[in-house]
Amino acid sequence: MDFQFSELSEVMQGCLGNFMKHHVLPANAEWHRAADSGAYPLALIERLKRQAREEALWNLFLPGLRDDEPGTRLSNLDYAPLAEMMGRVPWSAEVFNCSAPDTGNIELLHLFATPVQRERWLVPLLGGEIRSCFAMSEPDVASSDATNIRTSIRRDGDELVINGRKWFITGASHPNCRLAVVMGVSDESAQPHARHSIALVPMDTPGLEVVRNVPIMQHAFPEGHCELLFKDVRVPADHLLGEPGQGFTLAQARLGPGRVHHCMRTIGQCELALELMCERALSRRTFGRVLSEHANVQDWIAHSRVEIDQARLLVLRAAWRMDREGNAAARVDVSAIKLVAAQLQTRVVDRAMQIFGAMGLTPDTPLAWLWTWGRAMRFLDGPDEVHLRTVARHELARSREHLGETAVYYR
Repeated sequence: MDFQFSELSEVMQGCLGNFMKHHVLPANAEWHRAADSGAYPLALIERLKRQAREEALWNLFLPGLRDDEPGTRLSNLDYAPLAEMMGRVPWSAEVFNCSAPDTGNIELLHLFATPVQRERWLVPLLGGEIRSCFAMSEPDVASSDATNIRTSIRRDGDELVINGRKWFITGASHPNCRLAVVMGVSDESAQPHARHSIALVPMDTPGLEVVRNVPIMQHAFPEGHCELLFKDVRVPADHLLGEPGQGFTLAQARLGPGRVHHCMRTIGQCELALELMCERALSRRTFGRVLSEHANVQDWIAHSRVEIDQARLLVLRAAWRMDREGNAAARVDVSAIKLVAAQLQTRVVDRAMQIFGAMGLTPDTPLAWLWTWGRAMRFLDGPDEVHLRTVARHELARSREHLGETAVYYR
């Protein structure tokens, strides 16, 4: 396995690092002031987006960019350190048009959109002119098993009629959100994995209501994790993405890269938590000694260092396999890192919060938000249990192929 970054990636790392230092970090306080007041800081974001695009720091996440599409073509492996940098300031990914859920929706449209769909939705998404959301999870069923989803997408002449309720739909409150990519049942009589389809629904379609922005651990994200209601929502039949009954397959194709991108950003957030932990340990004194001289604090720091490095290697292996063998071949690797990274974030950030004391629970540091997001990561894009099941089934299948061969190791 070769995890060496390309020369282009090395250059982009330097450029992105400089942009973060000179443009993003100086704007961090302004972004939070606006977000804390309940207003999305759109003017700030748009200003930074223009600067980022001028410096070719744009659409860095998509290996399959065409020559006529704006952005820099990087492999999944090359994108990893860039996503890690963005993760340190969670709102910054939008500046470079690399935000979830747009990245996943762009990949879906890139693979399956018709020429008309491409012109209407993919082109403005790639240009950063609009945002989008992905409406899959539902409040009334266990959405970790996507075959449970009950929202209906029914054909009525030349139209699709959509009815149902979705929730935890990221980005639906963003002022520029113009498109909902909606998964629902289109054929009740089909096999479980062929019952669903995906429809492209403009956010201003009559009958589509953003009911509320659901707080996460008592924190409301300004771009929203929303509950959506679809009540006799009608769109033209040509708003179907892909073929009827292909929704489950499309959703799985979308989730793989998105999960890896989340994990890449998580590594950056864990690195930030470790840096904060170390600085605090070197500057605070208890019982006549700086915190860094206490053995338990040193243990927390050391465990965090090696665990972050282990997780990063697992991320890079997943990205390397995606580049070499395709997203489907890396399915188990993606589940493994999604499981590891989410649990890592709460563990590392929890240690940092303990070293900061009560201050770590307040908005005065990013730690409380990072812990909240790490805890949410154990649900989003599939809960831990789903990924454990995927890894376990893969191991058991491998064992069945060689059942009995370990007997030679017994006496």
